[in-house]
Amino acid sequence: MRAELKGLPKDLADIVGAHIWAAGQLVDEDPELAFRHAEAARRRAGRLPIVREAAAETAYAAGEYAIALREFRAIRRMSGGDQLIPVIADCERALGRPRDALEVLTELDPKTKDMWLRMECLLVEAGIRADLGQRAEAMRLLQAAISRKVGPPFGQARLRYAYANLLEEEGDVEGAREWFSSAAALDQGAELDTSDRIAQLDGVVLPDFTPDEEDDDESEGDVGDESRDTEVEPEDSELEGDEPEADEDDEPEGDVGDESRDTEVEPEDSELEGDEPELQVVEPELDFEPEPQLDLEVEPEPERDVEAEGVDDEQLSEDEPSGADEDEERAAEDGGVAEEEQD
Repeated sequence: MRAELKGLPKDLADIVGAHIWAAGQLVDEDPELAFRHAEAARRRAGRLPIVREAAAETAYAAGEYAIALREFRAIRRMSGGDQLIPVIADCERALGRPRDALEVLTELDPKTKDMWLRMECLLVEAGIRADLGQRAEAMRLLQAAISRKVGPPFGQARLRYAYANLLEEEGDVEGAREWFSSAAALDQGAELDTSDRIAQLDGVVLPDFTPDEEDDDESEGDVGDESRDTEVEPEDSELEGDEPEADEDDEPEGDVGDESRDTEVEPEDSELEGDEPELQVVEPELDFEPEPQLDLEVEPEPERDVEAEGVDDEQLSEDEPSGADEDEERAAEDGGVAEEEQD
């Protein structure tokens, strides 16, 4: 981040850096406040890629999909590549444009070996198909990806989680429970809420850890809340003016990039086969024979009648002067000029 901020005056660089750092720290806890910090940075240095990335990621997290789509498209124009295709398509989906979202997914290079990117696109497409009422097609896509057993463990966990979610929507509670359990076995970092989903399917009421308003420690909790609000919810005037200086040791951990994940998920095809974690996972049976390839069903544009709109090739050739004719015209002109000089 410091390298990109070097082109700014020191005072401005400190302010912009502080806003970007705050946005990265708050994006999971308070995405709306994180978005405000990113917007404050964008107003001051909107041409910097790192600022646009922070604005895009925080807007996406805060549900500001129109802004996120605009920023993600701008970033892709500047940097190129396919890494942002899934999130751009998901923004189109969130804005109620599923056909446009499917069109975006067709831009993915079919030869890419980035398994994480391919999984992200597949998950987005499955969601789009479900939104369009094509739930059977969505389940087919997920079944095919699960049966191939390729990609990182967490990616496979997400595929199983999405499949279980569709089963639950179909009313297959037992099947959903099995696939949520399968997802939990591969989710080594417990990043998914599979335990909560299984508990809900079993009819277990989870305890509410929200402190009671009449609790004896209410006053202490209120004081703590006020102190936190004072630290992380500055007024608009504070965002415009004096911001805390960014500590050099407190670099943001990557507000918007997926570089760390991309590095880990680009194995060769030969290495992907059988890339299952060494875990004893009880796999539910898939009553399905996966298809090898996936064709996105996007309606093609009607072909135009070229003959009706174009010009006959023979007519074009007759209208264009030949090279010999041009040489004769030049010789005649040169002869006329010579006669005038002699006179």
